[in-house]
Amino acid sequence: MSAPATVGTFSALREQLTDAATAFADGPDALAGILAGMVDDVDRALGERLEIFPVCHHSPASALAMVRRLRRKQPRVIYLELCEDLQPLLGELRNCRLPVAVQAFASQLDGFPAAWGPLSVIAPVTEASAEYQAIAYALETPGVELVLVDRSTDHVFQWSPRDEAPSPGEPASGESGADAGEQAALHGDAVGVEIGDLRPRFAELEAHLLHHGKVRHWSEWWDQYVERPLTVADHDTYRQVMVLIGSLFRRLRPAGSVRTDRDEDRERYMWTRIRQHLAASGAAPEDCLYVCGAFHAASRVEQFGLDSTAPNFDISPRTATRWRYGLIPSSHSAIEAQFGLAPGSVSIAAATWTKAVSGSGLTPYRLDGQRGGTPRGRRGRVEPETVPAEAVSDRLVGFLAAPPALDGLDEAELRRWCVDIVRLARRNGYLASTADAIAVFETSILLAGLRNRARPTPYDFADAAVTCIEKDVAPGRRDVRRLCEILLGGDRIGQVGYDALPPLARDVLDRLQPLGLDLEKRTVQRALLDLHGKPELAGCADLLWMLRHVLPPGAVRPIMGERRLGHRSIQESWDLALGRHQRALIELGYEGVTVEQVLEQRLRRAAHGPGATAAGALAAVEDAIRLLDSPRLVDELGARAVELLAAERTVDDAPRVLRRIRRLLAHHQATAPTLPAWCAAFVTTGYAHYCTLLPTAFVEEETGVRQVGAMLGFLFSLESLALSLGCDRSQLELAVGQSHPQAPAKVALLWAARHQLGLLPLTGLRAQCRELLANPLVVPAFPQYLSGFVHALEPVPGLAPFVVETMSTAFARLPDPVLLPWLPNLVTTLRQHGAEAVPLLVREAGRTFPGTLSALDSWVPPWQGTASTATPRRVGGAAGQQVHALLAGHPEPVDAVAELLGVGDGWRGPRGGAAALVEAHPSTAEAVAVLLSGR
Repeated sequence: MSAPATVGTFSALREQLTDAATAFADGPDALAGILAGMVDDVDRALGERLEIFPVCHHSPASALAMVRRLRRKQPRVIYLELCEDLQPLLGELRNCRLPVAVQAFASQLDGFPAAWGPLSVIAPVTEASAEYQAIAYALETPGVELVLVDRSTDHVFQWSPRDEAPSPGEPASGESGADAGEQAALHGDAVGVEIGDLRPRFAELEAHLLHHGKVRHWSEWWDQYVERPLTVADHDTYRQVMVLIGSLFRRLRPAGSVRTDRDEDRERYMWTRIRQHLAASGAAPEDCLYVCGAFHAASRVEQFGLDSTAPNFDISPRTATRWRYGLIPSSHSAIEAQFGLAPGSVSIAAATWTKAVSGSGLTPYRLDGQRGGTPRGRRGRVEPETVPAEAVSDRLVGFLAAPPALDGLDEAELRRWCVDIVRLARRNGYLASTADAIAVFETSILLAGLRNRARPTPYDFADAAVTCIEKDVAPGRRDVRRLCEILLGGDRIGQVGYDALPPLARDVLDRLQPLGLDLEKRTVQRALLDLHGKPELAGCADLLWMLRHVLPPGAVRPIMGERRLGHRSIQESWDLALGRHQRALIELGYEGVTVEQVLEQRLRRAAHGPGATAAGALAAVEDAIRLLDSPRLVDELGARAVELLAAERTVDDAPRVLRRIRRLLAHHQATAPTLPAWCAAFVTTGYAHYCTLLPTAFVEEETGVRQVGAMLGFLFSLESLALSLGCDRSQLELAVGQSHPQAPAKVALLWAARHQLGLLPLTGLRAQCRELLANPLVVPAFPQYLSGFVHALEPVPGLAPFVVETMSTAFARLPDPVLLPWLPNLVTTLRQHGAEAVPLLVREAGRTFPGTLSALDSWVPPWQGTASTATPRRVGGAAGQQVHALLAGHPEPVDAVAELLGVGDGWRGPRGGAAALVEAHPSTAEAVAVLLSGR
């Protein structure tokens, strides 16, 4: 164990820095104070009775120093800077393949703004990290206690400003390729918490370091000037340099910011927890080790140190939010994206860790059962070495003044990289050759020289490879920078083992076992289900349809088969990628024990949430029938849909309501002996509701034509059912009578509604359209009337012949300046509502227009002979005699029709019989005459 540093240990270094600052700034000033304060921070941290071990996240140098220190010191208690409520999960790391992330998740918030939900905090763990080495040592060494001392996940959000949502992290710059982007999304929008966030919080300082270091990203600067030199440094030098850097960044950060206050509160929190544990356990400080970020090791809060007399920090109680904990898969790309690291930096760190471990002869610690790691190290105790106090300062001064040592194997390593990248590029479609390998080798050395580096780094090699090989970029091809990341270590993706999964995830894997697939693989697998030949697979099919509803797109994707109301496929085919979407499956387990429970909860939230609508509730009803087959839940959601419909004051969702209630009514009428009570209530409530809102909807400009058409569609298509359930038709007639629209499209809708009610005959509609076309002031607006008639096909599908007739007349009579600008709007309208309108128009046009080109010359539009004249026409000749004979020869049906219409015997007239009827209805008689004559 090194001797504790005294106050005067770093006096020589302090004097050197002060003299340099004085010479640089022409006198002692703030710069001298900063440099001298940095030495004081180092002196203070190293002089603390509780040994402080400063680290940087995902740093191989920190991990190596941690392994060395643990083997020499063999501490009995390790205090670790990590959220204290995550401690029970650390033992589950044994069942995982690193990297993984420890997660806290909350979907139902109590004490936080609702807009923040769901809340998620993750802490990634990689093998090349000091925290993992400390965790593995503590959990695998008998008698060692691991204590997490950082704020809880609840306090992470308690300390966030209420006026802005917590940020998930800084996005990574320069993501390379679709593969990296997909893996970068493994953490989702979780807030990242990591031990040892060591990065300048003064933008100008970071820009200055990057500029003079001739690097593009902070990760590259750290690897070049700190990481590699510290890999071979001894323990004391490592601690001093890390605290010195942490002190520099701490003293050059903006003062008074919210982040500064939060950092200091975290330090007060951690020292308070350390004091409380030491007081409760009675552990000796010399047997303990405090692992924290180098930034926090240079803390100057009043609670710093065991000898501080400042009172403990007042820790606020946690909120009533219920947190759920688990492990989710992580990846190098996800860590880089979460914490703003350069693409490939974590992969390079992993490669550096492997190389350093093999070169140093150290055996790192590893949890028993850990998949994908190196063998666990020995537990034998190594006697600590004693370092004289006067040598501590000499080591720091010597390290800071000495140039980095060169590695003689770098040239061979670079040559191997160049050969391998050419081979990998050729496999991915690049026309690379041996000449390119030589060019990459020479360019790497050239770039390193231009950047004042003694030897090329992986970043220099990647830049050289992109320059020499990536001469063109083809769509769908991996770029060369991504190939370099794969070569230097790859985007290693972690996996959570079966035993560490939540109950829901294990239940899903168990229930899908009959498929015979290894669903933990990250590849997409095809599942074929013959439900007719193997009825036992029906349970798997039901589960897959539920998973498709609750998991993100791509996790389970149906290739063949469908699940709709009243229909079940006998054969299905699925693409399954549950291993690739393991995080989503794990977070699903935070919501319930089974998929059925989670789906039921989500359907209830959709129907009872603050933004619930009647259309959304009907969609939940449909999903409950298709996926759960739960009559109780269907009745509950249906009753909620009735409540929501009655409470709505707008008709924006009327098209969705109409489409879904029609489908649900057809399903229940075909499968149930009686209509459910909620369906009857929805029809009667909707009939009265839309009748009440109809006059206002016709007038309001905010209400579109499609919405009004859907309202009329509900009223007319469900009218017979509504009347049988007790509704009054006069309410609809009054609503139509009170409607006075001004917009041309809505006027056309009103005419269609009046026609459906029998208030406006077809001849009246034709007369209205003729008047519009005859008025030159109205002709420019005539296409809007036509759009209204197209929308009228929803409530009045019987108008299809008239719409075809009106459109044909419009194409024949409208001038080109009016017709041509309207055609795009017509096409757009038919495309939006093609499912309802186009089939009707096409069928009617097929019946109306001739089927051959030769018949077109002699074709006469049928509506040209049906226009009513001002004076009655008499039907004479043989055809007229046939009509008279037909009516006179069958008086009984004619009398029955007359009695039904309330005419009685008055139809016979003074002339009596058929003659009077023919004179009273000349158009009808003429049409019958045409049919009888065969014209």
